[in-house]
Amino acid sequence: MKVGIVGATGYTGVQLVQILSRHENAEISFVTSQSYAGRQLAEVYPHLAGLDLVLTEYSPALLQRCDCLFIALPHGLSGPVVADAREQGVKVIDLGADFRLDDAGTYQQWYGSEHSHPQWLRQGVYGLPEINRAKIGNAQLVANPGCYPTTVLLALAPLADKGLVNPGSIIIDAKSGVSGAGRKVSLTTHYSEVNDSITAYGVASHRHTPEIEQELGKFFNAEVKVSFTPHLVPMTRGMLSTIYASLSKTVNEDELRAIYQDYYQGEPFVQLLSPGQWPKTKYCYGSNRCFLNLTVDQRTGRLILVSCIDNLVKGASGQAVQNFNILAGLPEDTGLAGMGMMP
Repeated sequence: MKVGIVGATGYTGVQLVQILSRHENAEISFVTSQSYAGRQLAEVYPHLAGLDLVLTEYSPALLQRCDCLFIALPHGLSGPVVADAREQGVKVIDLGADFRLDDAGTYQQWYGSEHSHPQWLRQGVYGLPEINRAKIGNAQLVANPGCYPTTVLLALAPLADKGLVNPGSIIIDAKSGVSGAGRKVSLTTHYSEVNDSITAYGVASHRHTPEIEQELGKFFNAEVKVSFTPHLVPMTRGMLSTIYASLSKTVNEDELRAIYQDYYQGEPFVQLLSPGQWPKTKYCYGSNRCFLNLTVDQRTGRLILVSCIDNLVKGASGQAVQNFNILAGLPEDTGLAGMGMMP
């Protein structure tokens, strides 16, 4: 299939190029950039030397050259491109936030602007393959999940699906590498500000909060409120979420592990670790894998879950290619089967 990438010079865009350039069933037809139009992508990212891809400004005419379009733009910018693609019958995988939420009012509340195409919000399929695989296969528009929601939803889905978690008790302590903030220069990601430091940000206000609550609410068939605090840590890649919740009934750890093993049986990218072996971001560095583990604190009776991913792969571009494989009727691990890098 011929694919196009709109926004190819951001971190998620270039990660898409890296994966798709070695994908045996995908041909990159065009890559766009507003800032670097007219230049070879390898000039912007010299590690891509040998790839003959010239960056161009986006225009609707480009869509005639692709079967599937990846959009890797900041929030608020995807709508017009999606409109063009829908008009021309091109399937879209949007890595931005514009079509993840079902409600336009919620989008405006958390993103601070009116949605450009609210009539399409409920037409996009939330692209978490392990949960929505059947819907993704027939989708015209796939809304690729956020990185933090990916860690949380994969960790909680097996228990939420069985109603074993009290939906009002969920607390999420999450940590991300600096690449999650994108490539744009800012004081908050400046080396001398970030190095040798860790900081909480978006406290009680992070934009992934309504996404997490919305998708968990679909499991519980009820409104869900979570306490979610992300932290920025001085590393390039990686994301780890520690999740605390109360169980709705008494279940021992062996029973919980059996539920997870059954739920994720045959899933190529979700790995439940052995008892006592806790996820490390290094395990998934550069891979599309999510590593999970859990325990029940015997003193408090509280469930503790730990989930980690590479924020640029399973948290963004790798998951987008996983969705592409579903749309194309390919094995989901096509182009994604590689393991993480160690050390």
